Amino acid sequence: MTESSLIPCCAVHKQENRIDGRHGLVRRSLWRCSTGQKGALFLQRTVERATVNLRAAADGRADWVGFSRWLNNPKVTVNEIAEHRGEMLSSRVAGLHVLAIQDTTELNYAAHAGRVRGLGATGNGVDPGLFVHPMLAVDADSRALLGLAGMQLWTRDGAASPDYRDQPIEEKESYRWVQGALSAKMVLAAAAMVTVIGDRESDIYEEFDRIPDGHTHLLTRACRDRALVEGGRLFAIADTWPIQHEFDLDLRAQPGRPARTAKAALRFGEVTIKRPGRCSDPAASRQLTLRMVDVRELNPPADGAIHWRLLTTHVVTSVTQALKIVAWYRERWHVEQLFRTSKSQGLDLESSQVESAEALFKLAAIAMIAATKIMQLVLARDGTVERPATDVVTPEQLPMLEAVQTSLEGKTAKQKNPHPMHSIAWLAWIIARLGGWTGYASERPPGPITMRRGWQRFEQMAHGWRLRDVCTP
Repeated sequence: MTESSLIPCCAVHKQENRIDGRHGLVRRSLWRCSTGQKGALFLQRTVERATVNLRAAADGRADWVGFSRWLNNPKVTVNEIAEHRGEMLSSRVAGLHVLAIQDTTELNYAAHAGRVRGLGATGNGVDPGLFVHPMLAVDADSRALLGLAGMQLWTRDGAASPDYRDQPIEEKESYRWVQGALSAKMVLAAAAMVTVIGDRESDIYEEFDRIPDGHTHLLTRACRDRALVEGGRLFAIADTWPIQHEFDLDLRAQPGRPARTAKAALRFGEVTIKRPGRCSDPAASRQLTLRMVDVRELNPPADGAIHWRLLTTHVVTSVTQALKIVAWYRERWHVEQLFRTSKSQGLDLESSQVESAEALFKLAAIAMIAATKIMQLVLARDGTVERPATDVVTPEQLPMLEAVQTSLEGKTAKQKNPHPMHSIAWLAWIIARLGGWTGYASERPPGPITMRRGWQRFEQMAHGWRLRDVCTP
């Protein structure tokens, strides 16, 4: 089985005619699927067909009914799905400095308001929906996407309590940032170092107080103009620092903003912030010493300047170290791309026809896993990612891929796979060729649709390869 077609079977408990998968992965050779295998098949189809629509993922009524039952099975939980994905990362992150990038997105089901049950309000306070908070693991050195380190999903029960600001952090929705960082410390324990990266919503005093240690650092874009121990405020002190460096900052295209290159000024320094007067944890440290890297655009356009104030627990005493902090923060685009891939530009998660909140939770988890898999292949296509193919496939599938490569290569050097054998770039070349890409450098690089099409052909070949061991005497 490929890793992409695995789903945690700890959700499948031992009963008559079922398999106990609590200590491993369910595996059968032929056609009748157990509950765990039906989930595995659904994940496989989600990657292959770039959809979480049940009818589009099914090859007939039996599949459709099976997928529906799996999503509505109370013995299959999102926590187990998320925990399993984290467990699979352990061997990949060993010895690496890992960027654990977390963020939140909402799934809006206003178009299905009369049909979907059990959802809460989204950010506008009116439309029904749910929230997803994934965490991606990225190699800080190679920038390779290692996989999905975890996720949290929830719905809102109602409006915030009038005393929300005075509640313990554990009772607030913002605790998801602290919980995500705590999860990263456990899931990525085998890494040499972990840097948890978040946007402005994660600027939480309790997180800076509880999370950092010799193994785990934080990197967060500042949101609050905090009071300083030596007097004054955080934002004002940065304005007094001298410019240490000017550099070109390449900005990716975003909705309503084309890609461009900005000229930016770099400042950095050490700050000691006070515990907020209304901090929810009275036992929190009275003060914390952090470093701040200030990046602001010079001569900005009329539609707004880039200005990042990046707080970190890493030591920053040189321009080189400050630029490294900026580069790490910019890897947040991975999680933004994950949301695009799972929504309207990829798997179209918000158009699902599932009718219960619990089933939608599992569907969202499947979509995040599938979107991560597609992104790994696309990012590996140019050979700049130095990772093994076994980040995506199993070692048992490598001989089959070698045979497939032979059939895809031509006679000239331009028609050969240029990447080291068994690397993820080598795998991406094969999958892209199966998806219809010609292999010539002059052709447009393969994107998500080509990779998805190639993965579908690969899965069909892999299934035949597995049957060889069953059907051949």
